Amino acid sequence: MDASVSLVQRMPYTTAFPKALGTGLLVSTARPVSTDLRAKMERLIDGYEHVLSRFRADSLVTRIGNAEHGGHFDFPNWAGPLFDLYDTLYDVTRGAIDPCVGEDLIRLGYDPMLSFTVATDAVERLGALRGRPVWGHDVVRSDGTTLVTHGSVHLDFGACGKGYLVDLLGGLLGSFPEFVIDAGGDLLAHTSNPIRVALEDPDDSSRAVGVAEICDGAFCASAPSRRHWEVAVGERTHLAIHHLLNAVDGLPAQQTEATWTVVRVDPSSSRPQPQVSAQTVQRSSLATGTDPTNVDSGSSAAFTDFSTALADGLATALFVADPNGLSRVFAFDCAVLDADRHATISAGFPGHFF
Repeated sequence: MDASVSLVQRMPYTTAFPKALGTGLLVSTARPVSTDLRAKMERLIDGYEHVLSRFRADSLVTRIGNAEHGGHFDFPNWAGPLFDLYDTLYDVTRGAIDPCVGEDLIRLGYDPMLSFTVATDAVERLGALRGRPVWGHDVVRSDGTTLVTHGSVHLDFGACGKGYLVDLLGGLLGSFPEFVIDAGGDLLAHTSNPIRVALEDPDDSSRAVGVAEICDGAFCASAPSRRHWEVAVGERTHLAIHHLLNAVDGLPAQQTEATWTVVRVDPSSSRPQPQVSAQTVQRSSLATGTDPTNVDSGSSAAFTDFSTALADGLATALFVADPNGLSRVFAFDCAVLDADRHATISAGFPGHFF
């Protein structure tokens, strides 16, 4: 994600975390990040991955997946708002966004070993429709940040997880009047003047199909081209598979090439702190199966302190849900490029296609 030269001039100090979440993370500031603050950010990143990464053998998420008889699993308090967001996305998308999709990703080859080999029984086992565990039924929240399971459940918080870490890191930069955090597709900006961001061509990462500007808020992009692989079906046919699945049927979304989302924040509002309690964010009152057209758009107010997590989740949700339905619940703007290279852009999106 490219920022303009003016950003480099205004924020010449870059703090890099090249291994964070497997994609790397850059923090741009007008003055140097202190040694103590950098160490605090490193501890936050490591602790976050130790809890939520399904690619770490020692993570809490991996332990849940290995628990054949289930159990009670206590997460840190900071996980509460993340779970709240997944509660709402699960309901609004009618189950298309579901952390339990981790099992489908594993069956399709996107496993901790990155084997990219589809399981022989995948067709019969993929998705909630074929009996895969689902959020809120096979994984139940207790006391806000405790998850209760009754069998092995493979969770994947990738839809919102990277953006949520960006928000938590932003909470550590409260003394900086301006900063930009770039996590390889997920960007949080607190700047006095807009920065320009390229809309990357999903078919050619060296080209842009448009440009946007962001000042105070989050900007997230998603595309199958970021993680995709092919599987042989017969001698002459190859099936393209990627990581953006509809959790209902467990299959890769096919109608969308790329999405870009913007969630604006009030620059005068306080930034989230990593120690945030689950009780400080109001949970959604949505029930499973609720018609999203009947949900008050004020529901998104609960996530205003976590704009990057929301933008991240919506960038994924746009692959499996109608943007108009999402906009009735969440305040955001977006641009979408479909499989036929037709572009759709919301009225308030701060950018354009070329």
